[in-house]
Amino acid sequence: MQSENEYIGDEKFKNFLNHYECPTSLEVVKLKFAGAICSPNLNLRPTDVISSFWEQNKQPRLETKKEAELFFKFFMGLWDNIFEKIRRNKLSLSKAPKDNINWGQIRYEELEYGFLEGFWGGCDDLKVPNYVAQIVDSLSEMADAYAMLSKKAAMAKEQHAISNALLNTDKTVEKPLLLSLKIQYFPALPI
Repeated sequence: MQSENEYIGDEKFKNFLNHYECPTSLEVVKLKFAGAICSPNLNLRPTDVISSFWEQNKQPRLETKKEAELFFKFFMGLWDNIFEKIRRNKLSLSKAPKDNINWGQIRYEELEYGFLEGFWGGCDDLKVPNYVAQIVDSLSEMADAYAMLSKKAAMAKEQHAISNALLNTDKTVEKPLLLSLKIQYFPALPI
């Protein structure tokens, strides 16, 4: 079924986030939506996730009904886009930035504040099967690996070795991320 909410594209969405002074990056927004879509928390709503992009009581004030409709239409366009990527097993990390020493920190935030926070949806005690818990734990460990690589990158004189380590970590992370989505949405498919 075709969504009535079209995604406006990355550049326009970044401008949209900037307009509303959203402190959450687009990369984190995307993976937080992905985590929420995969979450076993059945009480989690897209509006809860959207409001989490701002600090508590700092969400934007929407002045008119039309502005509110557009605001949620843009977010739901991205939500539907991410859902479709998950359905097609095409979700991936954002494109690796070239020569960016903050790459490890960006990846850490994508996983920790994005996918993992979205997955848990504000709950500390969700019941998940062991195999799902293992996948989520491995993603958390990989987030920690990114944080460590980020610290090393800040001190390294030779960025080439750090960049290679980050690329390899990206490949390692995408496997459990995609595996968790496949298990959640397509359990009958061979892994």
